Amino acid sequence: MRLIALFTLLTIHHLSWSIDIIAHRGASGYLPEHTKEATVMAYMQGADYIEQDLVLTKDNHLVVLHDIHIETVTNVEQVFPQRAREDGRYYAIDFTLDELRQLRIHERESSEHKRVFASRYTGSANFTIATFSEMVELIGELNRMFGTNTGFYPEIKAPEWHLAENKNIADVLVKTLNSLELNNAQSRIFVQSFEPTSLQYLKDTLKIKVPLVQLIGSNDWGESSADYTRMQTEEGLREIAKYAAAIGPWLPQIISEEGFSDLTSMAKQAGLKVHPYTFRMDVINNEKKAEELFTALKKHGIDGLFTDHIMPFMQTKD
Repeated sequence: MRLIALFTLLTIHHLSWSIDIIAHRGASGYLPEHTKEATVMAYMQGADYIEQDLVLTKDNHLVVLHDIHIETVTNVEQVFPQRAREDGRYYAIDFTLDELRQLRIHERESSEHKRVFASRYTGSANFTIATFSEMVELIGELNRMFGTNTGFYPEIKAPEWHLAENKNIADVLVKTLNSLELNNAQSRIFVQSFEPTSLQYLKDTLKIKVPLVQLIGSNDWGESSADYTRMQTEEGLREIAKYAAAIGPWLPQIISEEGFSDLTSMAKQAGLKVHPYTFRMDVINNEKKAEELFTALKKHGIDGLFTDHIMPFMQTKD
């Protein structure tokens, strides 16, 4: 019934965006991230691509969750209070898909159970965890019914960590893409990762046929063993171009109070597209400033933008 309600509340338009608009974790600025409802809303708002972060379950299903641990976005502590690891955290990989389906998704919270974004969804509806295959089917059916071509933008989360848990998430992804008939050059899809070795493995060993995106974080995040500082050099970008079609840098790596960096122009010289993350209206907290930032990014030459909020000013203006 909630999906039907969204269809009646929103009207889809065949919008023309000035750059590729990538719905970050679905319409996560409005509804809990990575839920089917957030995916439908992002579709109805006209996203070019909808992102799916992927982790593995105990029984090897790809589920759509941003983190390998799940207590910050679900009620797992209430449903399975004895299932935390020694570090006090609950990991998706320790649960079967059937067990994860018993959980409810809520807005993201900190480790102190405080809402990360205070102004976002405050309701108590029963949002649940979805598999990647279910999300692909959902978007595919919407495309079929409305005659559109909204794309997919999956990220394999923490491949090194999964390998340490004796699971190869890259292998499972390619197997799933093959079964969904998405592993071909005609599919509207990008596959992203923070870990260059996993992207190289996808390209060189698994011979994946879809474009890859090297996400660029900060070395102090502990995201992976990669050197993200080096990736932002001409030599580092040339190396990325050997296996990826685009980079996904953190927005502050593109623009700061001092102005724009050279990262975008260097990436373009290396033949790479640029899809920075993440544009958030409730962080900018001023619509005029948000529009000015978006316009500046567009003029700067980025090719796409991960955003929690799809806004009217992102539309191409004649």
